[in-house]
Amino acid sequence: MRSGPQLKAALDRIDGKGYKAYKSIEGGYVFDRFELFIDHVQGDPFAEPSRLRVRVTRTNAGFPDDTTRNASRRIALCDFLIRHFYAQCRRIARPNRGSGKSGLITIDTPVQEILPRSAMTITANDVQTCFFMGLPARGRRIAGRDAVRMLLDELPRIVTGSLFMAALDAERLYRHIKIAEDADFLRDALPAMGLVAFVADGAHLPRLSGIDARPLPAGETIAFKAPAGMQVQVTLPNSGTIQGLGVPEGVTLIVGGGYHGKSTLLNALELGVYNHVPGDGRELVVSHPAAVKIRAYDGRSIAGTDISPFINNLPFGKDTQFFTTQNASGSTSQAASISEMVEVGAKVLLLDEDTSATNFMIRDHRMQRLVVKGQEPITPYIDKVRQLYQDHGISTILVMGGSGDYFGTADQVIRMSAYLPEDVTTEAREIAATIKTGRADEGGANFGSIRPRIPLVDSFDPYQRPGRMKITAPRTLEIMFGRTPIDLGDLEQVVTISQTRAIGHAIWHATRYMRAGSSLKAVVDQVMQDLEREGLDVLPPYRIGNLAGFRGLELAAAINRLRSLKVKG
Repeated sequence: MRSGPQLKAALDRIDGKGYKAYKSIEGGYVFDRFELFIDHVQGDPFAEPSRLRVRVTRTNAGFPDDTTRNASRRIALCDFLIRHFYAQCRRIARPNRGSGKSGLITIDTPVQEILPRSAMTITANDVQTCFFMGLPARGRRIAGRDAVRMLLDELPRIVTGSLFMAALDAERLYRHIKIAEDADFLRDALPAMGLVAFVADGAHLPRLSGIDARPLPAGETIAFKAPAGMQVQVTLPNSGTIQGLGVPEGVTLIVGGGYHGKSTLLNALELGVYNHVPGDGRELVVSHPAAVKIRAYDGRSIAGTDISPFINNLPFGKDTQFFTTQNASGSTSQAASISEMVEVGAKVLLLDEDTSATNFMIRDHRMQRLVVKGQEPITPYIDKVRQLYQDHGISTILVMGGSGDYFGTADQVIRMSAYLPEDVTTEAREIAATIKTGRADEGGANFGSIRPRIPLVDSFDPYQRPGRMKITAPRTLEIMFGRTPIDLGDLEQVVTISQTRAIGHAIWHATRYMRAGSSLKAVVDQVMQDLEREGLDVLPPYRIGNLAGFRGLELAAAINRLRSLKVKG
């Protein structure tokens, strides 16, 4: 490996030359307190920024063993360091210092959720971070002096200010890792307590807006408080005994007037599959790790999915046990999404009437009289929701503000009033008992089975043209897989484009397990085992510093939305 002074000499030599001369500085360099690896130099100043890594020995970094004694703490420590590296980049680096991306120094952008990321890894031996740099140029000529300042002045200041224990606020660091450890402990404890979700008293659920996941200031929200009948206590490793709303297994309705917090509570629960940073307001709002949000999504593709528990007897004899379409309706898309998630192991379904197909959710008595069952292929969710739980152990949490017909199916009913929950289960049951809906049950004797499917490997093509693979994430909810876009617009639990990017690479990684004729669930499980064992860098063909962890449920959902997908039933 070369030294820092040798890097400076190399930059001095290529100053003013054509941009491609930067290729000569690729490789490793030893600095006083860390090692620098320039893994890939961008082709021109307007291209994607160059990829670099820094390695600090664990001894030099100074992080105590208790900061990484389990997976929760290790992931949270990495997340904390990413945030500090990002903040140091914004404070020290000077972007727009020439043409294109000149002057940029950045790392994978953090969000409110604490996620495993390829940008930072910590082992017993070292701390490594992957980041990006826009090597500076004037036009397409190397700006060597600016590059020297970036690599030999600004970068060392960023590294020493973010990757060494002595430079960090120890109290904030431990708070970060302890809250993540508590959330994981709480989430793991849910099944033993007979719960599918928990919302701690004192939580602040509302967000700044529908497109900004940061919390509203505490003074502008109402602290959450569990109603007396639904209070649960649990003792956490770091926070001690806490109290909050425990959402039991079974069928739970969330009701209430408009703008009273129904969908806000559901949103908190759907993102409760992730840990949250201190100060987020949702730090101790957790959901079963296999909880999945389901919504209608017109136009999505469906490949060989068994939707027969919900839809049967379509005109012209179309097969609903192996249903395929390139342009699903709202009801068929919602039916398919439920069947697909049940197929790969979902344990809790989260639904909101606002994003559901009305004819999929309910057929009231009057409509049943006018359009008899023999003329209606859809069995509404109201007639299947209890069977899902009784036959398959799959719970439902449903926001419902427009139909009291669901009262008769519910195990518990929560009414949101000015963002505070009330237990109205007894009142809802009394209403259901005294005010009959008159509707006939259309669900049959049981839910029915979901047929596992086998994805066919020859339906996956990541090549844009011969010899050129292209797997990218143009937006947070879109993957470009070769020449085929994958629309993830209905996957509301994907929170960052780094997850989307990782899912895209995971799809291609998954094809190695499809050659044996394995079911989709078995394929996804194999991929997730690889990630658990080897980390996110196992997915792409080379090290990428902007991948984030995801669940197998989202990987399966993305595969199901690939328009070229073919399956064997």
